[in-house]
Amino acid sequence: MIAGATDPEIEGVEVVRRPALTVSPTDMLEADGYLLGSPANLGYMSGALKHAFDVCYYPCLDSTKGRPYGLYLHGNQGTEGAERGVSAITTGLGWVQAAETVIVQGKPSKDELQACWELGATVAAGLMGD
Repeated sequence: MIAGATDPEIEGVEVVRRPALTVSPTDMLEADGYLLGSPANLGYMSGALKHAFDVCYYPCLDSTKGRPYGLYLHGNQGTEGAERGVSAITTGLGWVQAAETVIVQGKPSKDELQACWELGATVAAGLMGD
């Protein structure tokens, strides 16, 4: 995802990377779009991503509507609950999904790695000129 978002052909977009456990409401408020990634643990998003949403949800609720996001999930099975959970939260925030969710099960294939690159590039390219 990061490689696609930082492609040299995408100009005027600064990519800032934050671990989910350290992201702050200020980080989210200052961003124009979001690339989210999570393992699907026990059929749900990681505790770290859930923590990020818990900390940032209400401070961002009225200020980030309409912002684009992309989602990558990795699990050995049962990613549906994780996707459903992220979708419910991002819908509540009023974010707009900029690309189809990339789901990888097991070791990523070449095509899945390409899909992750494209996910990052799609979200970043959509921000060019903002």
